[in-house]
Amino acid sequence: RLAPMRLYTLSKRHFVLVFVVFFACFGLTVFIGIAGPNVIETSVARTDLNNSLKLKPFNLSSPPLSTYNQQLWLTCIVELDQHDVSLKKNVTMTVKVLGVVKDGSTPYVNNQVHNRTRLLSCAQKCSEIIVAHLGYLNYTQYNIFVSFEDLNKLTYTIQNITFTWKTYNPTFSQVEIWFRFVFVVLTFMVTCLFAHSLRKFSMRDWGIEQKWMSILLPLLLLYNGTYPFFPLSFLVNSWFPGMLDDLFQSLFLCALLLFWLCVYHGIRVQGERKCLTFYLPKFFIVGLLWLASVTLGIWQTVNEEHDPTYQYRVDTGNFQGMKIFFLVVATTYILYLLFLIVRACSELRNMPYVDLRLKFLTALTFVVLVSSIVILYLRFGAQVLQDNFVAELSTHYQNYIFLSFYGLLNFYLYTLAFVYSPSKNALYESQLKDNPAFSMLNDSDDDVIYGSDYEEMPLQNGQAIRAKYKEESDSD
Repeated sequence: RLAPMRLYTLSKRHFVLVFVVFFACFGLTVFIGIAGPNVIETSVARTDLNNSLKLKPFNLSSPPLSTYNQQLWLTCIVELDQHDVSLKKNVTMTVKVLGVVKDGSTPYVNNQVHNRTRLLSCAQKCSEIIVAHLGYLNYTQYNIFVSFEDLNKLTYTIQNITFTWKTYNPTFSQVEIWFRFVFVVLTFMVTCLFAHSLRKFSMRDWGIEQKWMSILLPLLLLYNGTYPFFPLSFLVNSWFPGMLDDLFQSLFLCALLLFWLCVYHGIRVQGERKCLTFYLPKFFIVGLLWLASVTLGIWQTVNEEHDPTYQYRVDTGNFQGMKIFFLVVATTYILYLLFLIVRACSELRNMPYVDLRLKFLTALTFVVLVSSIVILYLRFGAQVLQDNFVAELSTHYQNYIFLSFYGLLNFYLYTLAFVYSPSKNALYESQLKDNPAFSMLNDSDDDVIYGSDYEEMPLQNGQAIRAKYKEESDSD
């Protein structure tokens, strides 16, 4: 006997209302994001060539920084005297990063000079080059010396080189803290209400969706805030709180991927689900995805810790191998999920209540996936599958994209928690069905799912069952 779900008691009007509320809440987060502050704050560093490009390096001083700036990028754009130029050339640059402390001294950051090769690509105008990226800020200001060795060998005259400092907007950082805190409070309330609604039912009677919601909601708490680790990243100058925040976020996202696999498979497999045949393949596929994503993040963070100029081109071979591995595992996951969805829809489309669970989850998940793809495209563009999707694209990040993605995942789980929680009268109806004195008087279509005096009969439509017993009673 499964614990009943509110999903079974909703009419078509209620389903429409659920989706309307979902889109309204999601639209509200997008509107707040559009009206909010910009994520990235930029300031242009003035440079004067004076025909001395090959004689001395550029001495660039960053604007005053705080922990609310989170990260720091230095980019440059080479401007040629001719605009309609198609050019691709490797340029060697030397970068020295110095951190300014309170007494005005400037010690070396990592105590070394970095030599890097960057690709100068021009088509009508030259593309932006990442000079250095600091994942967390140890100092309130930085001085960076940059010199180019091969630019003077170009066949075209260089008109100017524009350097730009990019950091997170401190106002946005404060909005992010409050925004995530609000979702932490909401998620905590939803988790408590969901657990309270199931308190009178034995855990072994919970449906597979209800069991997974009891796992996903606590993980959503970590995804939203990872308290106290996320606010701690603004109080201490260390990469550890930020990395721990990324770790828990990837854990939640992979748990959501695992939820979809288990539900679409488990809804067909009633009874005991063996760990070896049911859970192990799914944990293996999703675990590889989680491992690959965490490895890529740690890889970039650790290398930038030792070298602020580090990018994927420093270790192109291993990076390309990791990216191909990630894409292969992701493709395997997508094909496996599509296989489970098609099988579930083909086998359960005529089963009452089970097909309702399947249709609702598929419809809402489809909306979330389409919205996620749109959000990812708006953030990364067509370059999401190209090589420069690690550090460079983080500088092109809009406020509404960040807030809408958080809102999308939160409201998705809130909606699932609402429809999967038992209704107010669920316990009374369940007890009434268990009472032999009322079982014949309270027959309904629910008996197909929850069991009744007709459990030994083959599964069929509830109306046909009632018609059959009515004929038998008339003949008596």
